[in-house]
Amino acid sequence: MANIRRIVLDVLKPHSPGLVELAAQLADLKGVSGVDISLKEMDQKVENVKITCEGESINYEEIEGVIFRNGGSIHSVDKVSAGASLIEEVMTQQD
Repeated sequence: MANIRRIVLDVLKPHSPGLVELAAQLADLKGVSGVDISLKEMDQKVENVKITCEGESINYEEIEGVIFRNGGSIHSVDKVSAGASLIEEVMTQQD
């Protein structure tokens, strides 16, 4: 099976842990070489964030486990890149 190299998730999480702590936990996972978390929306009790993880061999279940253990839920998997190399999305005339 091909390795997952990038995954982009739409996540709803409580305010705690903060973005820095959650990013560090995800970055510590085997196969993950980088994490980017962007705050999209903040409510009184929760935050909606976009999480991007990159690496040589990302284990989705481990990413999911960190998010769930921290009280978060994955709304959607917005993008996945897999295979021997990363392919960047190309704009076409239809875009």
